[in-house]
Amino acid sequence: MGLEEYKEKRNFKTTPEPHGKGKVLPLSSRIFVVQEHHATHLHYDIRLESEGVLRSWAVPKGIPEKPGERHLAVETEDHPLEYAGFEGTIPEGEYGAGAVKIWDSGIFEPLVWEKDKIEVVLKGDRLAGRYVLVRFKRAGEKDWLIFRAKE
Repeated sequence: MGLEEYKEKRNFKTTPEPHGKGKVLPLSSRIFVVQEHHATHLHYDIRLESEGVLRSWAVPKGIPEKPGERHLAVETEDHPLEYAGFEGTIPEGEYGAGAVKIWDSGIFEPLVWEKDKIEVVLKGDRLAGRYVLVRFKRAGEKDWLIFRAKE
């Protein structure tokens, strides 16, 4: 974990994305954000605060809102906490070029946080309830499934 990979992929002289310097939120905050990202292909990024960074997954088909729906979630590099408030356009030629807007945000309660399984209760404006991320080992090292758990 950490922000090295995040920083290596970006040219902060041209991208408006946050550097990863600045405010550190108290650990009790446990924020999450879902960003709609119009990059090469439209997808959604879900980011969960953990150990001073935002753990991140790209979800090509969006965050499932009905119990039982499962969507692929591809783990990406950690992002700085400040990214939770980022909206804007990443310039052409930059990693992740395209428009980014916040689709939902809020806080979450972690129920399980293990290497291959993360279970949380999201409390956002659009998403509320128990969500599970499980590593999809057969698909690939960075592939996970995300689903809304039955209450």
